[in-house]
This record gives sequence, C-alpha cells and structure tokens, in this order.
Amino acid sequence: MDIAADIRASMGGDWLPDIYTQKVRSDRTRSLSIEIPERENTPVIEYTLLGIELKIGKRRFSCPDLATARYMRVFARVGCREFAVPYDISRISAVADTMELSWQRTVLLLEEGTRDKTAQGRTRARSSTVRAIRDELNAIGPGDVMPAFDRETRQRR
Repeated sequence: MDIAADIRASMGGDWLPDIYTQKVRSDRTRSLSIEIPERENTPVIEYTLLGIELKIGKRRFSCPDLATARYMRVFARVGCREFAVPYDISRISAVADTMELSWQRTVLLLEEGTRDKTAQGRTRARSSTVRAIRDELNAIGPGDVMPAFDRETRQRR
C-alpha cells in the first residue's frame, strides 16, 4: 500500500504538483534555483534589516517580498531545488496560498492515514510522500530562466 498514491488520489486536483502544472507552468514563468538538500526541510521566513529572507538550514536566500518567500518555502519544504516562479508578481500571493493549503492538507491526510503505524512507519510514509511530490515537481521542471517575449506589441511594426 503506497500512502503517497492514496493521498494523491484523495486530493485530486489539489495535489501540489497538479497545482504547479495548472497554475504556474501554464503561464509565463522564470526559473529559480536554490542550493538546498533534496529532502524534507524546515524553512523559516525571517524579517531582517535588509528585507525578507528564507532560511533553510544554515543557508539564507534573499526574497523580494513576502509572497515570493512564502512561494519559495513550499518548494524548500519538499527539497525541490529548481522551480518556476510566475513572471506576473501579482499572481504569486494567490498561488502561494493555494500551494500552502495543498501542503497542509497533504500533511493532515498523511497523519490521518498513518495513525495506526509505528513512529518509524510514519516517518517512512512521510518521507516517501515528500519524495513523490519532489519527483513529480522535478519531472515538470523549472522551465526557461527568463520567459520569451515574442508577443507583438503596438509600438513595434
């Protein structure tokens, strides 16, 4: 019995990689890369005099705003090193909300599904679920470093 497949089936379209595919990768994006361990991490958003930073272990990553830090935290939790960020900054906050909600729901379903297991069994189930999410996100990929600006504009004829 694969707990990750059960959680994926029960979540339907709210599965984190599905949200990433539908709401992020379907539009114009830019890729982002952070050097973190490929495992479950506990990222922390910190407010410093220089701005907002995402702290993962001993590493710190500067973020332009809180919405981007929340968005990056979702990927840092599962250990995904490369991912796409919506180019339109006004969409980042809504996508971050949806992705964080998906993560919390995944954790709740994971706890509910492993209630009768030993501590070691719960840990194994959690790491396999995180690995499944990370593998699907890596398979989708981060896309291009910068989006293509190949649309016609009125200024250029």
